[in-house]
Amino acid sequence: MNRFKKQIASYWQQTGTVIRNEFRTIFTDGGVMLILIFALLIYATVYSLAYGTQVLRNVPIGVVDECRTPTSRSLVEAFNSGPNTYVAYEPGSMEEARQLFYNREIYGVVYIPSNYERNLYGGEQADVAIYCDASYFLMYRQTFQELVTTIGNTGAMVEFQRLIAKGANLPQAQATVQPVIYQSHNLFNPYLGYGTFVMPAIIMVIIQQTMLIGIGMIGGTWREFGLYRKLCPPGRRQMSTLPIVLGRGLIYAIIYAVTCTYIFGLHYRLFHFPMNGAPWAVFIFISIYVVACIAMGIAVSTLFRYRENSLLLLLWTSIPVLMLSGVSFPREGFPEWLYAFGKIFPSSHGVNGFIRLQTMGATLPEVFAEIKWLIVLTVVYGGLACIGTHQAIRQEQRERNR
Repeated sequence: MNRFKKQIASYWQQTGTVIRNEFRTIFTDGGVMLILIFALLIYATVYSLAYGTQVLRNVPIGVVDECRTPTSRSLVEAFNSGPNTYVAYEPGSMEEARQLFYNREIYGVVYIPSNYERNLYGGEQADVAIYCDASYFLMYRQTFQELVTTIGNTGAMVEFQRLIAKGANLPQAQATVQPVIYQSHNLFNPYLGYGTFVMPAIIMVIIQQTMLIGIGMIGGTWREFGLYRKLCPPGRRQMSTLPIVLGRGLIYAIIYAVTCTYIFGLHYRLFHFPMNGAPWAVFIFISIYVVACIAMGIAVSTLFRYRENSLLLLLWTSIPVLMLSGVSFPREGFPEWLYAFGKIFPSSHGVNGFIRLQTMGATLPEVFAEIKWLIVLTVVYGGLACIGTHQAIRQEQRERNR
């Protein structure tokens, strides 16, 4: 029993030493502070400001009107009346419109032929050509949707007037022109804002990546300056593994508890992101996610001999990790092996679970699958962190005995 108490006391002493050293290392290293503390705040603010308008408006288009009649003129004015597009140019020919398009001065071209009015009122089908820039999907969607809707409404109005002229009453004409009336309800993102869609995922990925890089830098510092040996308490030949992992993990948990409280409390309110989840459920989920990221970060940090290695090896992973989280393209559309590979990152489960909780208002039982995976990753990466730390201590000891 006395031996057990001594072991616990030794672990407690070593954990306290590790906490003090880790705290001192972080807050005396400008690079580590920038990554671990300020990067999350800076990135979240910059991205939120960039996506602050939420919806793309006033995309410039060009209209080539060869009909030049009041009817075609009203169609051009209709393109200007919508919030998504405005007629920036009315070129005299398609060649001129093509040049404006290639110069990126306009992102869509509408061609109204000379027989537009004659066909429209003569009972024939009137053709209007639309050319949209599909190289940028968000720009394409706004332009195409606005132009097609405007042309469809114009056609429906002409048909309505034609039926009235033939003697149909208003209800009959309305039912013929629009036989089905639909009601659209945009759930969870009512204004179809891009920031509301992408920012929750970006923030979760930033938490993971800043943690990996920052912890990796400190892990390289431990190896580079032999801190495993220097922190060994009197009377012991080497540091124990568990106090190192727990002590380091506790410091990172405290730091990210502060930054995440700001992000998911004040920052979300400042930029009006949806907060539909129960606060306690979001807190529990974020806590589990942060612990999984810390375990992964400590495990990966044991691989680096120098602090610069983490920047060189981890910085390039940010874009692939964001892609594997399912933001840029649904994960179900990935090849099966790539979908399975993405499961090794906490962000893949964290993004999905957090969006369902905070944006869609799900409950904890409804994201149990994501929580289960995060707990599994915590155990796996925690074990790897202990193994990697033990190997680093032994290697440092061998180098010292040479």
